[in-house]
Amino acid sequence: MAKLIWFSDLHFKSVGLNFGHDPRVRLEVVIDYVSAHHSDAEFCVISGDMVEDATPAIYADLAKRLERLPFRVLPMVGNHDVRSMFRAALPLPDSAQETFVQYAVQLTGLRVICLDTLTEGSSDGSFCKAREAWLRDELARDRVTPTVVFCHHPPLDLGLPALDRTRVANGQVIVDMLSDAPNIRQLLFGHVHRPTLGVAQGVPYASIRSVLYQAPPPVPAWDWESFTPALEASDIGVITFEDDVLRIQFEPFCDARTGLVLP
Repeated sequence: MAKLIWFSDLHFKSVGLNFGHDPRVRLEVVIDYVSAHHSDAEFCVISGDMVEDATPAIYADLAKRLERLPFRVLPMVGNHDVRSMFRAALPLPDSAQETFVQYAVQLTGLRVICLDTLTEGSSDGSFCKAREAWLRDELARDRVTPTVVFCHHPPLDLGLPALDRTRVANGQVIVDMLSDAPNIRQLLFGHVHRPTLGVAQGVPYASIRSVLYQAPPPVPAWDWESFTPALEASDIGVITFEDDVLRIQFEPFCDARTGLVLP
């Protein structure tokens, strides 16, 4: 059985709070939780926004803390990340694209593809021709092994007006390629700090809550001037694959009010 832990949007910083939440405490809490309950996983995917404000020192601090995890980390870039600093501090698989933070990893009977949707200097997602060509080649290389694909930015609208405007601008190309691949089992992404589920052109997709703070649901309407984090517990995703059945369990790991680890 393949087992993979998924969490997203650490927004790590070495000092200070983000919207009243301490990213250092929350990171320690999630590490304690998965170490206690899921140390048998093969990998952990962290789907972007590793840091809040990118500096070499903050990435180094984060990398040191992540060493406490009992399994290998598959880090991804989000819109708060800077590729050069990210790559200098966080180890990537040998399969990583030279210019972008894209790679494929083989688990027990399952392939994981992590994509780079970062537009440096912007909150908006993008997927240029070089990244598109890499994905096209990777999908063509193996059209048999069951495959899960991770992005940071969603490549399609999710019905979240305040967040949909920063999705991958040309994300339809990703959806088209995945829908044409017979072995794609799931598309997963971060960025929106909310759980969503759906199907696009036959491809099941899902997003996840942030490790740190959550975006409110779309009703009542809100914008970034009125933004206040929702009082919702942070989740991890526990992904298992066995006998051609993919399961994702969303597990809250901390109390929504205190941010402390659940028993």
